[in-house]
Amino acid sequence: MKDPKFVAFSTQKGGAGKTTMTVLMASYLYYVKGLKILVVDCDYPQFSIEEMRKRDSTLLEINDSFRKAVMENRRRTGLEPYPLLMVKPEDAMLKVREIIEAGNEIDVVFFDLPGTVNNRGVVNIINCMDSVIVPIAADKVILESSLAFALKIQEWLTTGKSQVKEMYLLWNQVDAREKTDLYDQYEELFEELGLQTLKTKIPDTKKYRREGSKTLDRPVFRSTVMPPDKTLLKGSRLPELAEEILSLLKS
Repeated sequence: MKDPKFVAFSTQKGGAGKTTMTVLMASYLYYVKGLKILVVDCDYPQFSIEEMRKRDSTLLEINDSFRKAVMENRRRTGLEPYPLLMVKPEDAMLKVREIIEAGNEIDVVFFDLPGTVNNRGVVNIINCMDSVIVPIAADKVILESSLAFALKIQEWLTTGKSQVKEMYLLWNQVDAREKTDLYDQYEELFEELGLQTLKTKIPDTKKYRREGSKTLDRPVFRSTVMPPDKTLLKGSRLPELAEEILSLLKS
């Protein structure tokens, strides 16, 4: 990519999947697709991705199968773990600009933001995004909260208060038993509200939360130090989502 693209999976409702999607997309694009990635953890004060990186580091010391998988990935790709910047929202863009201007080659910067738009630092970050992706689910609480968040950004866009280039809703935690026309009806409403929805829908599957274990020898899906295990990618729709996002960023 010619210039770094700024992307945030963002919503104000916990449990919607923004941090999980940030980590999985960053890991897939970096370790599998070979893009140069920077992840910025602005999720103050919990810094969820930084905590995930710490858990991965601990597992490297105590779990032989996890360490073997990570070392094999490094041997095959020649890649060390992607850089992770932990910073408060109000300082994030300055730090990122410093990294870019120092000559570091970066294709995509992913931002993990706090679940609020009542923070000036968060607003400033959102204003700089090429794409804001809002995870939604067919759950009343998550849907109402995420939709309110998206509509607030949409209001900023239409009134000229934000410079966000694109915003999309992303169906997450999709239950295969739900009727397809339910989502079609929702998307008709979203379109009436001027909101765009990504074509890819992410299924409700436990594999999205599958991290390394201190005691179990098992494939890992969500990690900051290696890609999702190939055996778990089938049916996850993660590769399809990655291709759709890349297509949007390159357009």
